[in-house]
Amino acid sequence: MVPPNEAELSAHLTRLLDIRLLDPLEILLESDTEVSALRTAVRSRAGEWAHRILAGDDSTALGVIMRLVATLYPDDGPFSPPTDWWRTPLGQALAWRVGHPTATSVSYAVAGAMLGITRQGVHDLVTRGKLTRHPDGGVTPASVRDRLRARDVGPTVPGAVPGRRDGRSHHD
Repeated sequence: MVPPNEAELSAHLTRLLDIRLLDPLEILLESDTEVSALRTAVRSRAGEWAHRILAGDDSTALGVIMRLVATLYPDDGPFSPPTDWWRTPLGQALAWRVGHPTATSVSYAVAGAMLGITRQGVHDLVTRGKLTRHPDGGVTPASVRDRLRARDVGPTVPGAVPGRRDGRSHHD
C-alpha cells in the first residue's frame, strides 16, 4: 500500500475534523456561525498538516500525527483503531511514517491492513524473513513501516519528480 498524496490526506483530515470535532461543536452551540471560522481554519491547516506528515522530517511528522490522533481519538487507553482504519489515508500515512505509534506488536490482521495485504500474505512475509515476528506474537510495527518504505518511493508531493521525494531529477 502506498501512502496517500497530500491532497487525499488533506481532504481526509478535513472530513475527520468536521465529523469528529466541528459538527459536534456546532450541535452543542446550536449555531454554525461560531464554528464557521474554525471550519475555514481547519481547511487551511489540513493542507499544512498533510505536508508535514508526508514530507516533513520524522520528528515533525510524528508530532503532527500524535496531536491529530490525540484530538480525533481521545481515550484513556492505548491507541487501538479498528483494523480497517489502517486503510484510510491517515492510517496509511501513519503506517508509512511510524508503523504504529504506541504498540510494540500488531496482529497479522492489523499488519495486513497496514500493508494492504491479507493475513496469509503477512504470514508468508514473516516466514520469508521480510517482516519481523514479535516474541509475544504478531509482528513488529517497525518492520511493517520498513516494508512500506522499501516498497514505495514515498508520498506524492506536488511538483516532485516521480521516484524522488526531494523534487530533483534522477540525475542530480
